[in-house]
Amino acid sequence: MLEIKRLSYRVDGEDGAVDILRDVSLTVEDKKFVVVTGPNGGGKTSLARAVMGIYPPTGGEIFWNGENITNLSVTERAQRGISYGFQQPPRFKGMKVRDLLNVAAGKEISHDSACDYLTKVGLCARDYIDRDVDASLSGGEVKRIEIATVLARRSELMIFDEPEAGIDLWSFARLTDTFKEIHDKKEATILIISHQERIIRLADEIVLIANGAVAARGSVEEIYPKIIADTFIGCDRLEGDRKC
Repeated sequence: MLEIKRLSYRVDGEDGAVDILRDVSLTVEDKKFVVVTGPNGGGKTSLARAVMGIYPPTGGEIFWNGENITNLSVTERAQRGISYGFQQPPRFKGMKVRDLLNVAAGKEISHDSACDYLTKVGLCARDYIDRDVDASLSGGEVKRIEIATVLARRSELMIFDEPEAGIDLWSFARLTDTFKEIHDKKEATILIISHQERIIRLADEIVLIANGAVAARGSVEEIYPKIIADTFIGCDRLEGDRKC
């Protein structure tokens, strides 16, 4: 189980300190599918990166399976079963897709397994398995390959930052089917940052982040109509009865 307790993240700006996350508390139960959404600049990615250890919080605590991981490094969190898919993944000149999947899995996986992971993200395995992860690949291709590495790692907690970004419609449909399959089989806890309705509607729970705080959370039926109506966009205070 993931527990985020009163998490804050403050950075220094030109005009003084800026609060990116403000007293965020959130619990994600094991094997649940949670989508974090909200307006751009609201703190969604910062929250995900704080959970992964990329951004060090300036207040609060993060617990994973009962252990306080607030001060653990990215590597230590990965060793404890947490994976992260970036919105804009890095490239690795000189490394082939097959090798990257092996690194992610922590072992040499079979050809069939490698092809299966690529197929799940909408890539034709024979066209990609021996390609270099370099500038010859489009942003969408690199994104799908990175998602395949997260699947290969088989982590207990999979975090994806806008997995739909830069992906064509057909591949996106295949990807959402993969997320649904993982969830249906209860293979992992899934935390996705997304604005896409198709992904949002797969969730057990939606968490709406705005102005660095939790504006609302609940089921798709409860929260999605409020998102459509822009109920919480632009709120200065997000507490009490949640009124703007």
